[in-house]
Amino acid sequence: MLRFTVVLNPEENGYVVSVPALPGCTTEGSSREEALRNVQDAMRLYVEDLVSDGEPVPEDVIPEVLRLDVEVPVGRI
Repeated sequence: MLRFTVVLNPEENGYVVSVPALPGCTTEGSSREEALRNVQDAMRLYVEDLVSDGEPVPEDVIPEVLRLDVEVPVGRI
């Protein structure tokens, strides 16, 4: 079984999920649960395509994800 780090981003109408180790592997869902189910299918299809094309399957490159909040004064950007 392969494991990959996923990035779950809340959006106005649901969630967008991407897989940094698999460039372009992105999906979405109207709920967190739906988005996570969808990304499992997307990862499986992505890896199946790599294998059928004889390409190597990348290893997960993000061992730890941190969320940092930065306070920026409005109007200074």
